[in-house]
Amino acid sequence: MSALQSRRRFLGTIGALAVATQCPTQAASTSRPNIIFILADDLGYGDLGCYGQTKIKTPNIDALAAQGTRFTQCYAGAAVCAPSRSVLMTGQHVGHTRIRGNSAKVAIPRHDGEANRVPLYAEDFTVAQLLKGAGYATGIAGKWGLGEPGSTGLPNDHGFDEWLGYLNQNHAPDYFTDYLWRNKEKQIIPGNLDGKRQTYSCDLFADFAIDFIRAHKEGPFFLYLPFTIPHKKTEVPDLAPYANESWSDEEKTFAAMITRLDGYVGRISQLLKELNIDDNTIVFFASDNGAPETCRDFFARSGILRDIKGTLYDGGIRVPMIVRWPGKVAAGKSDAMPWYFADFLPTAGAIAGAATASNIDGANVLPIIFGNSQPEFASRFLYWETPADGDLRQAARKGPWKAVRQGLDKPIELYNLDEDVWESKNVAAKFPQIVNEFRTYFAEQHIESPHWPVDPEKLATLKSASVP
Repeated sequence: MSALQSRRRFLGTIGALAVATQCPTQAASTSRPNIIFILADDLGYGDLGCYGQTKIKTPNIDALAAQGTRFTQCYAGAAVCAPSRSVLMTGQHVGHTRIRGNSAKVAIPRHDGEANRVPLYAEDFTVAQLLKGAGYATGIAGKWGLGEPGSTGLPNDHGFDEWLGYLNQNHAPDYFTDYLWRNKEKQIIPGNLDGKRQTYSCDLFADFAIDFIRAHKEGPFFLYLPFTIPHKKTEVPDLAPYANESWSDEEKTFAAMITRLDGYVGRISQLLKELNIDDNTIVFFASDNGAPETCRDFFARSGILRDIKGTLYDGGIRVPMIVRWPGKVAAGKSDAMPWYFADFLPTAGAIAGAATASNIDGANVLPIIFGNSQPEFASRFLYWETPADGDLRQAARKGPWKAVRQGLDKPIELYNLDEDVWESKNVAAKFPQIVNEFRTYFAEQHIESPHWPVDPEKLATLKSASVP
């Protein structure tokens, strides 16, 4: 069986199920736009042509930016995968959301997967549940990372009608895996059994997206596509268009992965036009965190930003964000207003005309996306934290100011990003009042987690830290 035949056989049930689950009452709901969120995995701020990359070809994503707005100061939910996705789905920043890291310090062994993976709880409300409640068909393909098998955090239990992909982060870098999760069942990939490598998993996710869009073209639908490219392993079916470059094999493979992702974006963009739903579909494109070390220097993957994935400097958390909606979002524009993943849930709610809960940290940034001046957004706080073996690293941004603390017993660093985008000049000593404002904010924003507990003595230091 050829790779193409294997893919078609595997995807055959997906299109049929998509059609079967389409709700007839949604067929005339064309006034509310479709929402597509494409999320790359470990894509750096400088990995795309439209963000300054010169070696890797990304024509379709660059076209998305040319036809929409490119946000230059948008931030992920966290510096690593799982908590960033939790923030995106729940609208709560990482000091409040359920999942604070990729692996918990205190395990939750109430599921069939890895015990140190914390899932969403049944009561955790997601953007998919919000949109499904508003009458949207909902689908996801790619890496979930918010619930192990048998846990309370499965996509179908948190608002998604249809799901195909990886539940676990360690499974996700296996691009030639012999199974994926199809809703709550394992689905075997025949082309990859017995060591064969005929079917590239991300190709299946792109095919799922095409089938889902076709099945729900009457709308409205929400499609979340957390592709696993270019995470961890560098492997791809072919090296086009870089096979003849005088680069290392890793560099050629890495570049080919990103260009393959770009091809998926091109397929989706073309289909929206073909189905004549382009003008009624808003597309978001982003990455879950900053770039890791892989090929970092050769491709200048962090761009103009300091450091990498896992850190709270901007190279770890500032990400590409492109938003395209023909006729609604300005084309060819660049916007420097800061916003972050916690804003997606209330923004999606505003797009769908659905009321959101009060326990979220994000804000509706649709006015920013539409290019309207909103001075209050320029002076609000954005917050991040990273658990660190009983300690806590924290960061926050307000206007041009960025504060970073590498531990609760460490001094707060302060940077003016308008003057120092590289975060190389710590000006904390010059602006003690601003530092104290961030210190107070840090103390307010962390809610203790049973899975990532902070040492009691250090936690007491945090909670009494409103005065330097």
